[in-house]
Amino acid sequence: MAGKLDLDPRLVARARALAERAGRPVVDLARSHTTVSVERAVLRLAGVHGADTDGIPWVNRLVDAVRADVGLGHGVAVPVFHALATSGVEDVTVLAQKAAAGAVRFEIPSRKPEITAARRAASRAAKAGIRLIDRRRAERERLIKRYGDPARRPWIYLIVATGDIYEDIPQAQAAARAGADIIAVIRSTGQSLLDYVPEGATREGFAGTYATQENFRLMRAALDETSRELGRYIRLTNYASGLCMPEIAALAGMERLDMMLNDSMYGILFRDINPIRTFVDQRFSRQVHARAGIIINTGEDNYLTTADAVSAAHTVTVSQLLNEYFAHEAGLADWQLGLGHAFEINPDLPDSFRLELAHALLARELFPDAPLKWMPPTKHMTGDVFRGNLLDGFFNLAGALTGQGILLVGMMTEAVVTPWLSDRDIALQNVRYVLGAAGNLHEDFMPGPFIRSRAAEVLGEAVELLERIVDDTLLDAIADGTFGIMKRPADRGKGLDGVAAHEDGYFNPVTSALEAL
Repeated sequence: MAGKLDLDPRLVARARALAERAGRPVVDLARSHTTVSVERAVLRLAGVHGADTDGIPWVNRLVDAVRADVGLGHGVAVPVFHALATSGVEDVTVLAQKAAAGAVRFEIPSRKPEITAARRAASRAAKAGIRLIDRRRAERERLIKRYGDPARRPWIYLIVATGDIYEDIPQAQAAARAGADIIAVIRSTGQSLLDYVPEGATREGFAGTYATQENFRLMRAALDETSRELGRYIRLTNYASGLCMPEIAALAGMERLDMMLNDSMYGILFRDINPIRTFVDQRFSRQVHARAGIIINTGEDNYLTTADAVSAAHTVTVSQLLNEYFAHEAGLADWQLGLGHAFEINPDLPDSFRLELAHALLARELFPDAPLKWMPPTKHMTGDVFRGNLLDGFFNLAGALTGQGILLVGMMTEAVVTPWLSDRDIALQNVRYVLGAAGNLHEDFMPGPFIRSRAAEVLGEAVELLERIVDDTLLDAIADGTFGIMKRPADRGKGLDGVAAHEDGYFNPVTSALEAL
């Protein structure tokens, strides 16, 4: 596919260099701060589990207790494992329970031998969690070898989410039997704004199903059964975003999820989560995803639901380049970068399909080794199911023509109802027909001057925007509404009170282990 657009290699190299310059101050910020969710993720990997009778996880109780006594600037690992050594308590979850009852006080030890001992104990506990993630990754690799991967690309990605995990499971299995390669379970509305991860299996989500460790386990086990039945490995996706992004990333690694929605700016723009909180959390979560062998899906498609898909096309390219830089810095490989883009140009616009092809092919050529995630039309779906099915067919054709890696199944009932099983079946028929009839058409498709010119124009606009961002900083660009027309200042937004700057002696046993490789 490389070379069909005749992109200027010097301009492509400049775009990547500018993205690194724009992103580096944000990485420096993430390296020098922690959050309550990062610290809770550390404790989850170190073995804290369960919740109290009110449903509040013990990790929340423990981090809150440490924070009240000594703050978060040193991290929670040293005060927690120092308390474990001096209190006579042998289990870290029991320590959390005692802390919640006010029976344990935390301190930063002043003597070097005590600090060293606490660090060693915390590292042993955290490494046990990392070893579990390693075992889950090896397990995935064995199952893929045993059952096989889909014989063709793109992988077909289909959403299932009723609110009830026990209803989701048979629907997900039916979707896999009908041709889906990836099952995504959308989270319950508003979960991204909860500063805790619910516990256990849930049956009462709203327009989605709660992301919990037990729900992950149940769905993964069910899809393993279906993988065995079908003779191909079915992947599972959920969402590592919102105020608990690091914790959900850790739980996903421990329960062998295969893909996670994990965009660098989605929570900032569309959930009004504080930018600093988001960037700190996303770096940690991506380090965990890298270790777990999880493919991330980014959210550039969302920009085009609020901004115009033609005039703002270059902001998608800029975000993809930033997401690539942030992902590489955190240790993710190209094969793990499901960078997002979408089919959202107004279909009444002349040459709309040609413009879509230009944007899709630009993404494909800029990131040749990434399994790009191609999103279907939503913004201009009107409720006319016949027109909607046709638009989805054009979307599927664009995916075939431009060699996309992950194709989310569009629903003709978008903007009408939450899809029924019959809607999904019709949508999958559409995908199967287009990919069966034209799946290798990208080998024959050669874009003409219009598409090449439009792609070059978008890339040029992306470079101009990156130059402005480098001069003004990425945080200021976000505050000014550069992406998705949402203005999100760095000193505002949800979750800012959960951010802490590192103090001398800060210690995180998880990042220390992950960065030691």
